[in-house]
Parts: sequence; C-alpha cells; structure tokens
Amino acid sequence: MRNSHGSGMDITLLKTFLEVAATGSFVSASERLYVTQSAVSLRIQRLEDALGKPMFTRSKAGAELTNAGREFEKYALSIIRVWEEARQQVAIPEGFTRSLTIGAQYSLWPRLGFRWIDGLQRAAPDLNIRAELGMPDRLTRLLIEGIMQVGLLYMPQLRPGLLVEEVMEEELVLVASWADAHIENLDNYVFVDWGPEFVGAHALALPELTNPGLTFSLGAMVAEYVINRKAAAYLPARYVKKYIDTGQLHLVRDAPRFPYPVWAVWREDLDPALAQIAKAELAKVAGAAEADGDAVLTQLRQISDARSVDVLGEGAQTKT
Repeated sequence: MRNSHGSGMDITLLKTFLEVAATGSFVSASERLYVTQSAVSLRIQRLEDALGKPMFTRSKAGAELTNAGREFEKYALSIIRVWEEARQQVAIPEGFTRSLTIGAQYSLWPRLGFRWIDGLQRAAPDLNIRAELGMPDRLTRLLIEGIMQVGLLYMPQLRPGLLVEEVMEEELVLVASWADAHIENLDNYVFVDWGPEFVGAHALALPELTNPGLTFSLGAMVAEYVINRKAAAYLPARYVKKYIDTGQLHLVRDAPRFPYPVWAVWREDLDPALAQIAKAELAKVAGAAEADGDAVLTQLRQISDARSVDVLGEGAQTKT
C-alpha cells in the first residue's frame, strides 16, 4: 500500500540509508537521526523492498554496503540534493532571487556567524538567508543532504562533495568571574569539553583541574553560567572580549591558551558567484574576530609573570 506521505517519506528513507552508510551502524544512525533502532531497520527494509535488493550486509560489527548499496549511494545523494534544491528554490520569498543556508555550532554564531550574515546582506541584497544551529554530526548531515550549503565547525568531517577550509585560529583562554584569579588557585573551576585534543592537552597541563566534578559540553554558552556565579572556565577569546572589556569576566593570570581552529565546510556544488561573495565576507569577519582574540591574548601576556603565554599541553618551551 502506498503511504500517505508521498515523496516526503521516500526522502526520509534515503536520508536514513545515507546515515547508515556513513556510520556503518544502525545504532549510530539511530542516535544521529534521533529515532529508535527499529525505526532505522524498518526504513532500510522498506527501501530494500522497493529496490528489490539488499543494501547492507548486516553483522555484529555493524552494517556494510553491498555492491548494490554502493551503486545506489550516489543516486540517493543526487536525489536528495535535487529535492532540497527544489524545496529551497520554491521557498524563496518575493523580492529575492538566490538562497543560501548557513549552519554553525552555537559558539560560532556570536561575533562571527551573525556578522557574516550582516556582510552577506550588504553584499547581496537579493540573497535569502537561512541559519541553522547544531553539533558537528547534524551540520555535516545537513551539508551532505544539500539542506545547508556551508557550515562553520570546530572539528569538520571530510565527506565526498564537501570542501573544508580553515577560517581562523580561535584561542581558548581561561577566564573567571572574579578579579586577580590565578591558575594555582581555582576553587570554582568548570570543565568545558572542547573535544578530544583539548581534553588530552588539558589532562597533561592541568591534571589538578581535570576532574572538577562539573563538565559542560555547551561551548561558549558556558560564559553565561560563569558570569552569574563565582566560577572559571576555558572560553573563546573572541567571544569573551566584550565581557572582559565590561569587567564581567577576568583573564586568569599565567593560564595557558589553547589554539582551536575554526573551519568552513562548503558544498562543492555551491554556485561559484555566490561562493565568491560568501568567502570574501567571511574573510572580513574572521579577520575582525581574530583581532578581538589577539587583543585578549595581549592582555593575558601583560598580566602574566613571564609576559608570554604557554600553549596548553605543550609546556613552557612554547611561547608566543
């Protein structure tokens, strides 16, 4: 019996198929799609029934594409891209001729993503812009499916059809909500999980602060938590500059910094003229954001005993 949802549901089957193909696992696909594992299995079963061939070889280790599945993958990507292109084109409001969907992690919207949109509106008044928020997994999926054309991420995933370029070098710095905070004396430290590299460097450089009993995976949002309590945390210099300027946050003396690159992930099939405008505007705002970060590092050098700042996890031999 034909389902009442029509092609919308067919697109869901294709998206589920691509997620299982990318992760090699029904469990991982269900986690990323926020549905049950049985829902994923059912969708793949329906797709296989419709195509008349198995798409995956299932085993305890996971799910591997069959030859038919590998062949179908490029068609699935192509169908979803055309569908999204049509959907976005139809949705362009009156008075606009082009459309661009930008995604970013929460920490990358303030002072970077929002200003990028300002620049795009000035440079291309005919451009209809949509903004998306998400963690790297979700943003990557939206890029692959063509729902999004460009994303700002800290830890990008390389996938076919996507192009990764470094936008800027973010600096994570240690800030506290009280003045005269020192690295040797932080009773109210909050651990922010900035990913495996940061966690590893942090464990090496600051073992005494590695398990403070409170861990956040909320990125720059933790600034709001710290400001309203006696607390300290590692946050992006670009993001906290305004709070340092107003005296709501204070740099922690002698604390090492952590360089944390920001990447733009572009769909390779983005219209070249639009890509050129978007890249030029992003370069401008990234330059301003890096300048904000540099100003904060200069302040940190001035209040640190050695007048230089170590890199977290690299020891005293690496100075800036």
